[in-house]
Amino acid sequence: MGVVEAVVPLEDVTQMVKPLLDVMFMSEKRKGVLLLLQDGAKEMGFLLCSLNTTRQALLPQIRILEEHHIVFHDMDTYELTTVGKLVVSEMVPLIGTLETFDIDIDYWGTHDFDFIPPFLWNRMNDLQECEIITPPLTELYSLHKTYHENKITEYVYSVGNLFYPDYRTKFTEMIDNNITINYIVSEDLLNKVRTEYYEDFKVFIKSKYFKLYVYNKEMNFLFFTFDDYHIVINSLKKDGNCDNKYILCNTEDALKWGKDLFDHYLRNSIPITDI
Repeated sequence: MGVVEAVVPLEDVTQMVKPLLDVMFMSEKRKGVLLLLQDGAKEMGFLLCSLNTTRQALLPQIRILEEHHIVFHDMDTYELTTVGKLVVSEMVPLIGTLETFDIDIDYWGTHDFDFIPPFLWNRMNDLQECEIITPPLTELYSLHKTYHENKITEYVYSVGNLFYPDYRTKFTEMIDNNITINYIVSEDLLNKVRTEYYEDFKVFIKSKYFKLYVYNKEMNFLFFTFDDYHIVINSLKKDGNCDNKYILCNTEDALKWGKDLFDHYLRNSIPITDI
């Protein structure tokens, strides 16, 4: 037999908005129940096991969810109401976004991320399992060795205002290993390539494994790069200075996010086929 849900008058919904936020976020047990129910109905035993708690501790929290028309139960099985499904669908990405920033809110708050387009800001929850790395200054230019260790990638995508001091060795090594490099540079860096690195890049561009592009708008960050396994982002501080911190991610969602960021810059870039 189906469960009939009460219709809540609009004026009552308005009054419930603030308490409802408390209901959703002020209890880890209630939040845990909602996240577990997002994929469908669950028996009480499953909820207790997943949350590592007791029936006596969990039932009062579930009753609060039921009183707010977010959850209902039939026998010993619990499920989201229509209202609950809507609210949890909005709650999940928000929690992911908060977890992204909670990793190091000081880093996110003191660095300039205006280079990220709005449609990707709406997907910051894709980066929730990232790390903020602060390498010793002596290891700053060795980060590629760190996250490429024991891994072989087919592609590398980069956008940036700089090359590492050992770029010649790194690019040559990747090309020799048939790794395709897609590199978008700023106009300033392209000018530097033409005046200071001409011979090197003349050789690189002749290879079918090196694809160079120039971005025709302002590039207000140091670089970001990703391959089949990782994404690395190095942004400027809000005062325009740089430091040795960078963001490192290795989840599937983060890699998709990084590919979409690269494609965003690629749409405003021009291929360079001759230095």
